Amino acid sequence: MIILVGSKNPVKINACNLAFKEYFEDFELKSYDIDSKVSAQPLEEETFKGAYNRASQLKQNFLDGDFFIGIEAGIKIMFNKPFLFTVVHTINKFGKEGIGISPIYQLPTFIMKDIKKGAELGDIMEEISKIENIKQKGGAIEFFSKGILTRTKIYIPAIISSLIPILNADIYQ
Repeated sequence: MIILVGSKNPVKINACNLAFKEYFEDFELKSYDIDSKVSAQPLEEETFKGAYNRASQLKQNFLDGDFFIGIEAGIKIMFNKPFLFTVVHTINKFGKEGIGISPIYQLPTFIMKDIKKGAELGDIMEEISKIENIKQKGGAIEFFSKGILTRTKIYIPAIISSLIPILNADIYQ
């Protein structure tokens, strides 16, 4: 079995590896740098579109896969506050699709000033945390949760959730 991930980010690759190990023993995981075709820092529904774009481009361009996974983190405004979440869109070789969403958590409101100017959250978080390349490490969630949660830890349930409609295709018709 071959699993394709639309990112070279080691956090996303590791999370996919750990999530798929929950279901399958023997698989090969390949990663490709796939453009999400959305903003550098997606907002709202654009996050879903970015995850879908990554997964669908993988399926169109790499025919040897069994699962094609797109992962995109974005910001949603609720109650006049910014929240960070991650969308996972998975497509299997037969075209069956599933979507999973990570735990969502509140960000400091002041970050939206820079986001609205086109900044990416990872860059803002590097400045706040003083952690170089934070988005390829534990991410904002590790910094804000004081090390309790990491990007990997919150991506795993989102990946597993994206597999639910695929693994239960007889029910999700």
